[in-house]
Amino acid sequence: MNNLKKIGLTALAGSLIAGSVNAADLSVSGGVSINLTGLDSGETSGNGFTQSDSINFSASGDVNDMTVTFSYEIENGAEDDNSISLDMGDAGTLTYSGHGQSSALSAVDDVMPTAKEEPWDVVTGADAGIINGNAQNNSFKYTYSHDSGATFTAYYVNASATGTAVSYSDLAIDYTGVENLRIGYAAGTTEATAGTEVEEDTMYAVYTMGGLSLGVQVSEADSSAAGADTESTGYGISYQVSDDLAISYGGHEIEYATGDDQEASAVGISYTMGSMGISATMNKVDNVANASATDRTSYEAGIVFNF
Repeated sequence: MNNLKKIGLTALAGSLIAGSVNAADLSVSGGVSINLTGLDSGETSGNGFTQSDSINFSASGDVNDMTVTFSYEIENGAEDDNSISLDMGDAGTLTYSGHGQSSALSAVDDVMPTAKEEPWDVVTGADAGIINGNAQNNSFKYTYSHDSGATFTAYYVNASATGTAVSYSDLAIDYTGVENLRIGYAAGTTEATAGTEVEEDTMYAVYTMGGLSLGVQVSEADSSAAGADTESTGYGISYQVSDDLAISYGGHEIEYATGDDQEASAVGISYTMGSMGISATMNKVDNVANASATDRTSYEAGIVFNF
């Protein structure tokens, strides 16, 4: 990471926020990766090789006994994630995000241990039924962490013409107060289409023993529309072979009210060498998006350089 310390942003910050302002700390970090994706014969894969790059800027400083942080990302040459967070110490942290912020529920839609990607990822269309709330741009998130190991998260976004017909909010609780164990629960009610409410929730547990991690997660979506309810079950196991090498296996099933359930599995591996990492995954999904006999496989491999 390249750090440019004590950049003189006092005059600019002072024009925006009244009161005593200290000089901000500005940091810059980034990464670039080369990826290869291979799809089965039922999909059009094209070249297969892609590049992804990201540059992240972060400026933070003390304002009226709070730490204010502005984050801004340029990804693949275009503006991407950006946010302003107010760290109020023991009172928690409030973040407003113009783009790229996850909701309390979407942040934990799949927390199963993996060396690379989720079982439902990589394969085209397999993520359509994932139970993950309704994260939108221009949203607020509040996070409070207690010394007991409990973390509470609340999320809110105003109604918009395209993202959600009514204002949306969700809540999550995550607990790590028992050694080697992480458990959590999140819930929210979406109404992306006016008059169609979907009550979503998820619960999970991950247990770690040395380099071995085991996890299970159960999610449910109850819709006011007839025949649209879904349930999903995911599991994962990962093993940290060494400080640099990790391997994993995971599965995920989405149960629909009618038709064949989507069943996914994945094997992953990752290896790090300082600021360089190499990873790969092989994913197989049957009955993609509840479509009978639509079975697909895909692999993804990549190398990433962080700076």
